[in-house]
Amino acid sequence: MRVAVVKAGYDDEAGVWYVQSSDVEGLRVEGETFEAFCRAVEGAVADLLETELATGEVSIEVIAHASLRARIAA
Repeated sequence: MRVAVVKAGYDDEAGVWYVQSSDVEGLRVEGETFEAFCRAVEGAVADLLETELATGEVSIEVIAHASLRARIAA
C-alpha cells in the first residue's frame, strides 16, 4: 500500500490549514478547520493518484504542529 506524507501548516492571518509540503505532486489544498483540511487532503490525494494506483487504497499520514498558550491566574 502506498503511504502519502503531508506536512500541514496553519496560517494565522488567513485562518486556514494548508499543505506546507507533500510527496504527492500537485497537492495544494486548504481548510478552515483541521478536520476540513483532512477531508480536502483525502479527496485531492485520491484524485491525484487515481492513475498511478488504478485500484486500492492509499494511506495518508498528516503531520501537523500546533503551539498553544495558557493563561495562568496569579
